[in-house]
Amino acid sequence: MCGWPLLLLWALLSGAAAGGSGRALPHHTVLDPQGEYWLSWGPRGGRLAFRLEVRTAGYVGFGFSPTGAMAAADIVVGGVAQGRPYLQDYFTNANRELKKDAQQDYHLEYAMENSTHTIIEFTRELHTCDINDKSITESTVRVIWAYHHEDVGEAGPKYHDSNRGTKSLRLLNHETSKVLPTVVPYFDLVNQDVPIPNKGTTYWCQMFKIPVFQEKHHVIKVEPVIQRGHESLVHHILLYQCSSSFNDSILDYGHECYHPNMPDAFLTCETVIFAWAIGGEGFSYPPHVGLSLGTPLDPRYVLLEVHYDNPTYKEGLIDNSGLRLFHTTDIRKYDAGVIEAGLWVSLFHTIPPGMPEFRSEGHCTLECLEEALEAEKPSGIHVFAVLLHAHLAGRGIRLRHFRKGEEMRLLAYDDDFDFNFQEFQYLKEEQTILPGDNLITECRYNTKDRARMTWGGLSTRNEMCLSYLLYYPRINLTRCASIPDIMEQLQFIGVKEIYRPVTENKQGGGKGEGQADSSLSTQSPPWSSILQPGGHDPEPKPRVGHLID
Repeated sequence: MCGWPLLLLWALLSGAAAGGSGRALPHHTVLDPQGEYWLSWGPRGGRLAFRLEVRTAGYVGFGFSPTGAMAAADIVVGGVAQGRPYLQDYFTNANRELKKDAQQDYHLEYAMENSTHTIIEFTRELHTCDINDKSITESTVRVIWAYHHEDVGEAGPKYHDSNRGTKSLRLLNHETSKVLPTVVPYFDLVNQDVPIPNKGTTYWCQMFKIPVFQEKHHVIKVEPVIQRGHESLVHHILLYQCSSSFNDSILDYGHECYHPNMPDAFLTCETVIFAWAIGGEGFSYPPHVGLSLGTPLDPRYVLLEVHYDNPTYKEGLIDNSGLRLFHTTDIRKYDAGVIEAGLWVSLFHTIPPGMPEFRSEGHCTLECLEEALEAEKPSGIHVFAVLLHAHLAGRGIRLRHFRKGEEMRLLAYDDDFDFNFQEFQYLKEEQTILPGDNLITECRYNTKDRARMTWGGLSTRNEMCLSYLLYYPRINLTRCASIPDIMEQLQFIGVKEIYRPVTENKQGGGKGEGQADSSLSTQSPPWSSILQPGGHDPEPKPRVGHLID
């Protein structure tokens, strides 16, 4: 451990502090549950800059991994030893053996150490052309971290024991307006003393009334309000717009979502107006766009849906989490809207077991978009952010954009999707959707560990393939989705005859019960009776825009 005078002298003489701690980086997150390891990052001169602040006087390790484990990882190790900063580029092979990289692609910008912390700042190219380095793209990145109380010696870093972990991040999020320019008023939509059952998954729904405004307001930022210590308990939060034809008595209590006794009023809440999921940060609207409140078209009642994840079945948990909405009377030029695109959530979405890779796609057709846009906005709408969503089998999602048969630039993609890390992606450049365009949400799944068919549905073990587009100006379109052709699917898996429970009518023109059709009929067969005995739907009907389970 060295003292401040020596470190300051080294920084001044060596230039190691050039561009260092005086430069603010726009993104920050804590990587460990104890708050010992903080990461900041952001663009700097065509490269990506990282700052690590760790409670240790030894080495600090950081890297990128395809799975979040040590195998086949790209790692950098740094610290301050005997008053001199160091930074070394390493990689691991498939057997997790650590090797020093012959091509050193991480560049030290700043390093210091005091009696409690080590701070390292460095940069690297997004694509280094080194086979041992991981390219940094707009997809989700699984970063790995570690630290030790001793610095790196000639033999390399010592084993970090339990001081290690992984976290999924999106390093190339193009947000530029996170900091509010002035003090902005806000209101909270948060649960009050919700008892969390001692079971793995709970969805809790609570209706709220939006504050009454005498004039139009714009919400310009939304951020999560997570009760301290419940960061891993609160998995996601959805905010739905509800019908306005209620009285305030519906606000008196919350209820478990999708329960048979759930209040009917909750079923009117069909349009997602905001979504947050674990790992995500707050969301700021671009300077020219806001979420409108206070007009007859705007929500008066909203439903807050919170997914609690309690895998250890801990008892006695009481939660007070929700969302904070910052608003202003300084009205922006455009009102924001949300469109859900992709596959309609249903049993018709099927994914075979044992597949290392399987693709599904949902279509927002040109007919759907043309009808909505021609009526209200023939000059088109402008997409500025997208949230991509699948469930546990999901491995990648792409939102493709077509115009007159030609494919345009991808609206959004995540080739390394992580169900436990979902947030809106800001588009680098806004993209315009015109009448006659069509969108395809393409999802890639892996079911190698599954022995049974995976069906579309609400639960975590079911699947979804959805994309949520934030756009302006707002039009009267909230969902643009397709449903798979069940007849083609049945033909594909070899079904030649379907037995349908058709009873003979009085004129004798119908088949007897249990009689076979000689071919695949297209006349409204009772598919639920094929998919589940008794003809009962095995899952509750999803609300429009249901997002994350």
